[in-house]
Parts: sequence; structure tokens; C-alpha cells
Amino acid sequence: MNPLKYAVTFACYNQVEYTRQCIDSMIKHGLDLSRLIIIDNGSTDNTREYLKALPIGDLILNDSNLGCGVAWNQGALKLQAEWTIIMNNDVIVSENWLENLIETAEKNKLKIISPALIEGPLDYDFDNFANDASRKMSTVLRLGGRHAVCLAIHDSVWPEIGYFQPVPKLLGYEDTLFFHEAEKAGIPCAITGSSWLHHYGSITQTAMKRERGLDSKQGLGYRYNYRLLNQSWLQRKLGKIQRQHQAKLWRDNELKLHGMTLHGNRVNGGFEWL
Repeated sequence: MNPLKYAVTFACYNQVEYTRQCIDSMIKHGLDLSRLIIIDNGSTDNTREYLKALPIGDLILNDSNLGCGVAWNQGALKLQAEWTIIMNNDVIVSENWLENLIETAEKNKLKIISPALIEGPLDYDFDNFANDASRKMSTVLRLGGRHAVCLAIHDSVWPEIGYFQPVPKLLGYEDTLFFHEAEKAGIPCAITGSSWLHHYGSITQTAMKRERGLDSKQGLGYRYNYRLLNQSWLQRKLGKIQRQHQAKLWRDNELKLHGMTLHGNRVNGGFEWL
């Protein structure tokens, strides 16, 4: 794939070992690092020293943690391309992950697309697993599905619904608001089985909760962020029920046809399919 067709960006806040693993996997699978823009949100470990030594497209250094929305916008605007991949730094990519992601989107006329995920400890051979899974599940789509661990966004989306809300106190709610606007605008999206990532599981958010003295079950963002959706309690409740019902339909159908699904947890050396 022509590197000028895409740009990749992620934000980081400490957790340098996860960032290193992510970038190592990108290098291993042939990503052109000149197409990678990284935004550091005020790290205090040796993240910045590590990143400064890399031949990436650009490194943006924020003085403090401005949140994902600000950082993602900085990255998307710094290197503009037909497809912008917004992702977490606590992931491992697989062979042809990016090519398969974009090619599937174009084939199916999608404007936002996310890869399939395995979450949890990396206690298995992810490369072999991903190669087999991407072949087995290459035609499987969860139409209407999406997640912010990784998403490829076509450049036609930005003029229609705008970028991410640049409000630091959202603290992880930026993706919910973005997807809400995309749904209202009828922008087609999906999760594809042709591309796979391993996700360790919200490493940065977990660390930020510890910094603030929160336990794992407490929300990190402002408790009234949901008001920005401008929906009644009943609308939100019905929406949640519909999403849960759709997720069950996807899971049951994928298990019946393929014996696995596009979202799995790694638990006790095995896979729990979601």
C-alpha cells in the first residue's frame, strides 16, 4: 500500500514499555514510521527519550495530559491523509493489519473501520494466531460496530461531523461522543475479521485511575459526561439494550459459523469469546 494513503497516530502518557512493544510490532510488520505521529501527553518516565530516538513522522510534546481528544486531533491534523488510523499505544499489531483494514473498508464502502481484538495477557503466539484468524474470519463484518482501541477514519468524515471534542476532562469519553455523531450522520462503520490486534487492556487509563486514587470499577471521566449526548434516560437505556442485543447476535452467529468471534478475552491460557 502506498504510504501516502494513510497516517497513524496515538497518544501516550508514561507506560513506555507498552509503547515500545507497540512500535516494535509496527516495525516488524513493515509500517513506514514516517507515517506515524505520536503525541506525548506529559509523560514523566523515559517515554520522551525513547520516542525522540525514533525516525517517526513527528513527535508532539504536550506540557501536561490534555486527554485523548486533544491529542488525537493534533495527530490527525499534523499528518493529513485519505485514511487516519487512531489507536491506543498498548496494542500489538499483526501482519497486514493496516492493509487489510483499509482494503476491507474500501471494498465494503465503509468510512470508519476497526480491527478484531484479543484482550488480556500476551501469553500466546499472537502472530500465528492472527495469521490464522485473519484468513478464517476475513469476510466477517460486524456492520455498525466500532471501538476506539483502533479505528481507521476516512478523510470524508472530518468535514461531516468534525474531529474529537478537545475537552481534557472527558478522559476517555471522546470516542463515545465521536461515534454518537457518526451514527447520527449515518456514516457506515464496521469491525472486520480481516485485521487483528492484541490489546493489553486500557493500561494508561488504569494507571491514571491509580494516580487519582480510584479503584478499577470507578469511572475516570467527569460523571456527567453523558449529558453531552443530549439524550433522555430512556433513550440511553434503550440504546444500551439494543447494543447488547446486537452484540449477542454477532457473538452467537460467529460462534456457530466459525467457532470464534471478532472479540476475545485471554483468560487462564484460553479464549473467552465475546
